Amino acid sequence: MKIKILSIITVVCLSFTTVSAKTKITWWQFWTDPKIKPVIVEMVKAFEAENPDIEVELTDLTWANGHEKIVIAFASGTAPDLVELGSDWIAEFASNELIMDISSHIESDSSDYQGWSMAEFKNKIYAVPWFLGTRVLFANRDLLNQAGYDSNYIPLSLYSFRDAAYKIDSLGKETFGFGSNTAEKHRLYKKYLPFFWSFDGQLFSDNNLFCLIASNYGLESLTFYKELNDSCGYVSNQRGIEDAFLDGKIGFIISGDWLLKRIENEKPDFNLVSSFIPGRKFSGKSFLGGEFIAVNSFSKHKKEALKFVRFITSPENQIKFCIANRSANPSSTEAQKDSYFQNNPHLQTFIKQIKYSVHPPVDPNWVYFEEAIEEAVEAVLFKDKLPGEALYKARKKIEEYRNRK
Repeated sequence: MKIKILSIITVVCLSFTTVSAKTKITWWQFWTDPKIKPVIVEMVKAFEAENPDIEVELTDLTWANGHEKIVIAFASGTAPDLVELGSDWIAEFASNELIMDISSHIESDSSDYQGWSMAEFKNKIYAVPWFLGTRVLFANRDLLNQAGYDSNYIPLSLYSFRDAAYKIDSLGKETFGFGSNTAEKHRLYKKYLPFFWSFDGQLFSDNNLFCLIASNYGLESLTFYKELNDSCGYVSNQRGIEDAFLDGKIGFIISGDWLLKRIENEKPDFNLVSSFIPGRKFSGKSFLGGEFIAVNSFSKHKKEALKFVRFITSPENQIKFCIANRSANPSSTEAQKDSYFQNNPHLQTFIKQIKYSVHPPVDPNWVYFEEAIEEAVEAVLFKDKLPGEALYKARKKIEEYRNRK
């Protein structure tokens, strides 16, 4: 009898030993949509099945307070092993050495992924690109036809785009040429900078010593943007602009791939045109951002964390995610070859626009630069400030932040 009891105790102890041998890694991420979260959970389970010695604990964040929670967690030493970061947050955490320099861990197929430059800070790589985000020009083909344009027309230059917006605006009191954003924080600058870049502007000199926001390119682009806003703009927040566009009231808006999902669900018969952001003569430049996965510098399970990053960002899993999310921008160029993307001309517009997009500088002070740019645009559009005056003020603010010790 005693032998049997000892045997049972031994089995139980061995079972606990087996369970405790698992390595638990923690991941904080932002995808909580009921159509997306199950796909994330499915991927986590697939990884655990392939790696029975690793367990992944998933925690959801929201865009409303996720950044704050991440900052507090790092400050208190309770940050997860892995964290999803927006591209404009990477420098903030890299500059304080809170996320891991993964330069020596980059896989041999890294050239098959886009977006690495957004994760580069002081010549080191701090995160793996997961999904990218850009903006394109959307147009209502029916309104273009009413304005006298044929069914093949796409505005390639800024000036042909402006002329078409003016003609659509002249169709009637309830019709507007262009959807122009109100002073929405963290959004208005993303609408102005494509015009700035498409006028050949750059935020800083090649040697990175001088801010060039107040250059002639800045003056031309902000003057152009104000003319659109004043002459043919339907002014609202992003949701309001998109609602009016889908209601057939606006000829052109700039938006992301989420609008494709809305059209698919709400207005499947909408006569949509998607095209690149126009430039001076040909296609211009859009805004580039993205979602990245970084490893905590203080993680005790870096090897396992990097293995999971490799898995979750694989082309196969990027395709699964994009199909579930009806989105267009996997960082993997191999994923972009999938029929889901190849057979949809609007998704192709986004994928091709990425090659002609610019991301903000990877700088821990970017949040302050962004604020200065938005204040300048807001002052010109809604407070009647002169473009040159507003941009000069923005340049001074940006240089002050850069010169802080």
